[in-house]
Amino acid sequence: MSNTLTPARAISPKRILQRELDARAWTQKDLAEMTNRPAQTINEIIKGTKQITPETARELSAALETTVEFWINLETNYRLNLAKNVNRL
Repeated sequence: MSNTLTPARAISPKRILQRELDARAWTQKDLAEMTNRPAQTINEIIKGTKQITPETARELSAALETTVEFWINLETNYRLNLAKNVNRL
């Protein structure tokens, strides 16, 4: 028996990013300007159609005062969880 705990499901980066925007009363355009990313990129991340790249993670971490690893790990864990669920079908 393993002592490793794993979450029942991974939280999507889009939910965290949207909550951060809401908490700060920022628009997607505000964040796009702060991160030097196209507004479309921010919108696609929030819609869940675009993954967070290392470069975007770096910019998000600077704008939101988090770490790059936070965004990379969030994205990776979410994608791994999706892949596990696909394999179960």
